[in-house]
Amino acid sequence: MADKQKTIGKSVTISGTGLHTGQLGEMTFHSAPVNHGIKFRRVDIDSNPIIDADVSLVVNTERGTTLAKNSVFIYTPEHVLAAFMGMGIDNVLIDLDMEEIPIKDGSSKYFIEAVKEAGIVEQNALRKYLVIEEPISYEIPESSVKLLIEPAEEFSISVVIDYETDVLGQQEAHLDSIHNFEDEIASCRTFVFLHELEFLLSNNLIKGGDLNNAIVFVNREVSQEDLDKLAELFNKPKVKVKPNGILNNLDLIYQNEPARHKLLDIIGDISLLGMPIKGRITATRPGHQANTEFAKKIRNHKINKAMLKKPPFDIYAKPYYDINDIKKILPHRPPFLLVDKVLQMSDDHIVAMKSVSLNEPYFVGHFPDEPIMPGVLQVEAMAQAGGIFVLNSVDQPELYSTYFLKINDVRFRSKVVPGDVLVFSIELTAPIKRGICSMHGKAYVGDKLVMEGHLVAQIIKNKEK
Repeated sequence: MADKQKTIGKSVTISGTGLHTGQLGEMTFHSAPVNHGIKFRRVDIDSNPIIDADVSLVVNTERGTTLAKNSVFIYTPEHVLAAFMGMGIDNVLIDLDMEEIPIKDGSSKYFIEAVKEAGIVEQNALRKYLVIEEPISYEIPESSVKLLIEPAEEFSISVVIDYETDVLGQQEAHLDSIHNFEDEIASCRTFVFLHELEFLLSNNLIKGGDLNNAIVFVNREVSQEDLDKLAELFNKPKVKVKPNGILNNLDLIYQNEPARHKLLDIIGDISLLGMPIKGRITATRPGHQANTEFAKKIRNHKINKAMLKKPPFDIYAKPYYDINDIKKILPHRPPFLLVDKVLQMSDDHIVAMKSVSLNEPYFVGHFPDEPIMPGVLQVEAMAQAGGIFVLNSVDQPELYSTYFLKINDVRFRSKVVPGDVLVFSIELTAPIKRGICSMHGKAYVGDKLVMEGHLVAQIIKNKEK
């Protein structure tokens, strides 16, 4: 069954206070069209600027992740972004009438509840995954920080934290499937050490903080006088330290709740890549800076990898599609079926090949004494490879056909002759919108570029017979 994009069924509003700014306001989730992604709209500003949930817009990672564009800020979006990723939501517009996401209880719990209240709606477009094809790592050796992502069929994540303290030493947390996020991770709250809390309070850095939105770990001797000051500051009748080393403001949901919350933070930060991931993450001593730098490294690696979709190609590898699979997708048949197999295919590219034989019927009359594959048939073969790629984006591709609207800037670099293996590498140059697909293709024989061009195609449903 195809995995479709999802949005929410109706608008839903959450009110609350920002942890760092102390601003009280509202956040409203709205449904959004396919390929919209997650975007924030600052409705408290006259121009209603929109800021994408995009890792390239991260400007600060101290005590949380901050996004900014043209001096417009979104503070601490990681918990709400984790909720959307955990619930499989691809497209949402978030109206915000202040600079910061409400902290609520320091978890993703209330955002999950809002999504469930709004309802989840499946959309008529396939999800686009970021598929990890080889290990990618990020390290800060002096802090023993390491994040690693490896190829996997599903997204999973393991986290180890180590604060080298008696009250909170080493902990681990694991999420084997994103489908378990709501039950195993979403309710896990942020945490802080008492000395950090005192510093933040004295520097007016958590204007919206209270003892209901963070677990406070006490890692030093603290006097009753200090506890009384905290009680007065947070308007509590009494504050004391529990035997497990936390203040009596909250009870732990899990013994490893801090590690689970760090896992939640990674999910929120990594979602800034803009699409669900197929890969397995292992993280040691993560934090917002490491998380977002890791996400940037993944994105840059994928961009650079995409630019290397050129020879050498392994033409003997097990094909993504063989000729029988291709016949189920394309309506063409010999002698006009000009693609033998598909070697690779992802959300943004396809690599396909054709073996050129002297038995091709056109060689009888096309320069028979010096047979050359006609350029127009090279273009047709590339177009068929592009058609396979385009039709792969819809359910039941056999019900659709691809019609080319434009083929521009075609250049022939070298002759293609019998015995050559022609390999087409075609990449998406813009998102598919309203069934229109724009691609750039190159054709190689060995490591030699022999032809290239730009293709624009449209997906059209076949008439019922």
